[in-house]
Amino acid sequence: MSDHEQQAAPRRGKVLEALARAERKVFTRPTPKSANAKVKFLLTRAKGSAKALAERLGVSRRTVERYRAGKLTTPQKRLHAALVEATESEWQPQVRAQAREQASTSSGMMVEVTAYVGFTCSGSSDDGRIRTITTPISPTYVKQILELQEAGATEEDLHPIDAEAITESYFTEWGTRAGGLRADFTHVQSIDFQF
Repeated sequence: MSDHEQQAAPRRGKVLEALARAERKVFTRPTPKSANAKVKFLLTRAKGSAKALAERLGVSRRTVERYRAGKLTTPQKRLHAALVEATESEWQPQVRAQAREQASTSSGMMVEVTAYVGFTCSGSSDDGRIRTITTPISPTYVKQILELQEAGATEEDLHPIDAEAITESYFTEWGTRAGGLRADFTHVQSIDFQF
């Protein structure tokens, strides 16, 4: 892959990656391990179309057919990453859907974030700084976050709703203190969600 192609390739942000990791943790069975098994699984999802799968992975139809037949076994780094991403995004859709439904209707989810957090509030004495925060997120916010993710939201679209969810549970303790406080986070160093 050329430098231009690497720069042009879409990269998911830290929040979107964290949501994908959280979904992978709810799998009840391991994903296929070998490139051959991944290609066979993805072909079932593509209704047997080697052409459609090749376009999705960014390789030729012949390459897909060689992996399916077992003639090729060790993909290059870019193809390996594409196979892993595609397989995990298609694996156990019902299990993922159940976890998402439960989190957005009853249980919520946990978030752990390390980021620069600043405040907007009259009389606030807390200056912005790097903080590590672990807190639950209410089902209402989980539903909004997951709906935005499904709608193709960008990282910048998700930051405000994540900050609002963290503010509600961590800083205002579900509205019992610090009324009117608003926290924003930037420069996310790490973030993890748990259904």
